Amino acid sequence: MVHKRAIELAFLSGRTPAHPTPAEYAQARRELSGGSELDRDEQLLEAIPESERWDPVPGSAGHQVPEPPSEDENEEGENESAQLVEEGVHEAEHDQMMQAEESAKTEEKRDRQQG
Repeated sequence: MVHKRAIELAFLSGRTPAHPTPAEYAQARRELSGGSELDRDEQLLEAIPESERWDPVPGSAGHQVPEPPSEDENEEGENESAQLVEEGVHEAEHDQMMQAEESAKTEEKRDRQQG
């Protein structure tokens, strides 16, 4: 019965059922003897509360790693749209300064011609 069940387990695993592994024999014995389907290590793991199962360093509180900025964000965390708006504002300020300077030169030129 154990051998037959081990062959079934090998078949269910997608392996050649002619040669079941020792693990498949062990599982077949556990199933047929009324024991748990889990091996001893799995039973120990299942006994531990889930919140403590994957604690790499027991007792370590750990820390949150900062999320790396996406490719669309700059160092200040501004997304691409915010960056474009700020760039537009700087260009508008520059254009206003250039127009003011040109206007001042034109007025100065006019004053010299009149004077």
